[in-house]
Amino acid sequence: MPTIFTHPAVALTRSWFGASVPRRAVIAAILGSILPDIDVAAFAFGIPYASPYGHRGITHSLLFALLYALVASLTLRTPRAFAFIFLCTVSHTLLDALTDGGLGVALLAPFSNERFFFPWRPIRVSPIGTRFFSARGIPTIVSEWVWVWMPCGALGLVGKYVFQRQTKARQ
Repeated sequence: MPTIFTHPAVALTRSWFGASVPRRAVIAAILGSILPDIDVAAFAFGIPYASPYGHRGITHSLLFALLYALVASLTLRTPRAFAFIFLCTVSHTLLDALTDGGLGVALLAPFSNERFFFPWRPIRVSPIGTRFFSARGIPTIVSEWVWVWMPCGALGLVGKYVFQRQTKARQ
C-alpha cells in the first residue's frame, strides 16, 4: 500500500475539480482516501489477510467508496461533492492495485472476494506499522514521490491553469 502520507495526494489535487469543492468536502475526501486502511486492525483480531474482512478486503471495494461518499456528501449537505469524495476514496484502492506487494484489492467485494492488481505495478508496497521506519521506508517514499506526488502535482497545476483560463473567458 502507499503510505498514509500519500493516499491523500489525490484529494489534495482538488484544483482539477475547480473552486467548486468546499473545504469540508476536501477534508472528507482526505479522510476517505485514508479510511480503507482501517482494515489493518483485522490483523490484531486474527482475521486472515485473504479474508473479505482482512487487509485490502471490503473496505477497499467500490461499494465501500460509494457508501462512504454518499454518507459524507449527505452529512456535509454538499451533494455536488459526491463524485469528488467518491473518486478520492476509490483512489486508495487504485493506488494499492499499483503496488508491488500484497494479495491485491477486493475491488468487487462483497460480491466477489477476488483480489486485483493492475498489470503494471510501479509503486513499492509500504511496510506496515513501525516497520515503515526501517530501511524499506525510504525507497517506498521515493517510489510514491515519483509515481503519485509528481503526477498529482502536475495534474493539479494543469487543472488550476485550465480553471483560471475558463474563469477569465467567462468575464
